[in-house]
Amino acid sequence: MPLKLSVLDQSPVRAGSTPYEALQETIELARHCDALGYYRYWVSEHHASDALAGCSPEVLLGRLGAETQQIRLGSGGIMLPHYSPYKVAENFKLLQTLYPERIDLGVGRAPGTDPFTAAAIRYGSRVGPEHFPNMIADLQALLNDTDPPTPGMEAARAFPTTAIPPQMWMLGSSDDSAVLAALAGLPYNFAYFINPNITPDIFDIYRERFKPGPNLQQPHTCLSLFAVCAETEEEAQRLASSRDLWYIRLLRGNPGPFPTPEEARDYPYAQSERELIAANRDKRAVGTPKQVREKLEALAQEFGANEIMLVSIVHDHEARLRSYELLAREFDSQLSRAA
Repeated sequence: MPLKLSVLDQSPVRAGSTPYEALQETIELARHCDALGYYRYWVSEHHASDALAGCSPEVLLGRLGAETQQIRLGSGGIMLPHYSPYKVAENFKLLQTLYPERIDLGVGRAPGTDPFTAAAIRYGSRVGPEHFPNMIADLQALLNDTDPPTPGMEAARAFPTTAIPPQMWMLGSSDDSAVLAALAGLPYNFAYFINPNITPDIFDIYRERFKPGPNLQQPHTCLSLFAVCAETEEEAQRLASSRDLWYIRLLRGNPGPFPTPEEARDYPYAQSERELIAANRDKRAVGTPKQVREKLEALAQEFGANEIMLVSIVHDHEARLRSYELLAREFDSQLSRAA
């Protein structure tokens, strides 16, 4: 079966640009990837960030649906402990009504921000990550027009009704999230770009614990990783160096907008930082179209992944558009939207 390739766009803010420009670039990239034949296009949720502009996936997806024709659109993801499962179900059933059979609802339990901002989002609610499994069960029921299991919610129904519910996914970067996805009977998207130290048995854990859910009878997996494609390996590595420096700054607690390759080149890295960057390079796909394809196919086989989702952040927006185009050409007829 052809390998399904998809896109996770975090709406990165480039040094010297603005959040407005970042969101316009997200719209342009969505149209571009739709035309190229990519399977899914997901947008992320981050709060109080001057590096990542997407704080409300459901709002952004409403615009992207109107700008695209065929590509599936989704959240990567909604940080569910912040919100009411009922309101999330309403939002995504509305999107599914606007764009039938094109909407994915990826959910996670990470805060996506600092503790102070998380407290502000919840605004006094004591419902937190410890309630996540119950929230998942309620959300699944509300999407499928069945009784939510939480006492007092049994008769609740989320509107508008849809002939087919949005496709719900579990997102995660740990063994715990793999088990949660398995027990809930959900497809599982593993964020390899967040936790590159995990071993391929993460999907074995998921498959072994999987129980059929209301919308999925067999386990289904997606591996999300960082990728940059260019005409030469040297150019691809140069483009990817922006994220290397941004990642080092993220670990220091002050990432800021994504720097230029020149800034990354001139940065005085400590030896430990150089070692960390070098260690992570084997866990991403950066190079020529042939090199990136070989890496993606090898990782898909190693992990046993049904799908691959690409996170491509570079300072040059035109180079990011070109990266997805080169890879689409490399896969050519194998780039699939098949169900």
